[in-house]
Amino acid sequence: MRSLQSAFRILLGIVFIFSAYTKFVGPGFFEITLIDQGLLSSRGQAQHAARFLIGFEFALGLLMLLPYYTKQLMAIASLMLIGFTIHLGYLWAIGDNENCGCFGEMISMSPAESIAKNILMLAVSVWLWIKSPSKATNQTILFGGAMIIITSMWVFLPIPDQSEFPVNQYTNFSSVGRTDLSSGEKLVAILNLDCEHCQELSVELGKMNKTHKLPNVYAFYFKEGETTVEQFEQMTNTSFPYVEIDVNTFFDLIGESPPRVYVLNDGAVDAIIDEDIANTLDKRYPQTSQ
Repeated sequence: MRSLQSAFRILLGIVFIFSAYTKFVGPGFFEITLIDQGLLSSRGQAQHAARFLIGFEFALGLLMLLPYYTKQLMAIASLMLIGFTIHLGYLWAIGDNENCGCFGEMISMSPAESIAKNILMLAVSVWLWIKSPSKATNQTILFGGAMIIITSMWVFLPIPDQSEFPVNQYTNFSSVGRTDLSSGEKLVAILNLDCEHCQELSVELGKMNKTHKLPNVYAFYFKEGETTVEQFEQMTNTSFPYVEIDVNTFFDLIGESPPRVYVLNDGAVDAIIDEDIANTLDKRYPQTSQ
C-alpha cells in the first residue's frame, strides 16, 4: 500500500510540475487567459498573479516529491483543485469552450476536459490525504521552501518593460530589407493574423496611409491559426513591411488584448496605443487629402 501511495504522490507532483512548466515557457498566454476569463482586470495584475500561480504549482509539485508533508500538501492541493474546478464549471456553463490555460498553450484543454482532469487529480489527492498519517513536521521548512520557489518566479520571469521596445532585435523587414527602427519616427503595429480587431485596424491604417501624414508603418504579425500573411494582406488590402513573431514575443508586446500600436521616436517609445487606435492616430497626425 505504501508503494502505491508513493507512486500516486510522485505522479501527482509531476503533473503539478508539468502544469507549472507549460505556463512558465509562455507566461504571456497565461496572463491574457486570466484577464479573458474575468479573474483579473488589468495586464499588470495578471503578470504578478501568473508568476505567483506558476511558482505555487512548482512549489506544490516539487514538495510532493518529498515524503514529508503529504497530508498538508494534499489538503492544499485539494482546496486548490476544488476552487479551479468551480471556476471551470462557471466557464463551461456560460459556453466558454476555449483553451482554459491549465497547460498553457502546450496542451489545449476546454473547461470540460480540464474539469475531468481536475476531478481525477482531486480523487487521488483526497485518497492520499485520507491514507497519509499525521506527522509532526517543521512547518517553517514547508512554507519557507514554498516561498523561495514562488518568489524566484519574478527572477526567472522578469516582467517586460513595455516602455522600451526591442528595436535592435528587428532590423530586417519584408519588402524593405534592412531597417533601423531606432532612427526617426515610426509606427509599429502588433497584430494577430486571425484577430478581427487587428484586421479592422490594418484596413484603417491602410486608408490613413493615403490620407494622413503617418510615419512609416511596420507590422509585427503573430500567426495563431490558419490565416497567412498573404491572406491577411488580401483581406485588408494592405502591404506593410513586416516580421513574423513567436507567441512569447507577441504576448510580451501587447496589452490586455491585440491590437497595439507603438509610436517610436528615435527608438524610444513615444506612445503606446491600445484603445480607439484609428481615432487616436487621426488626432495625432493631420489629414492631408480627402
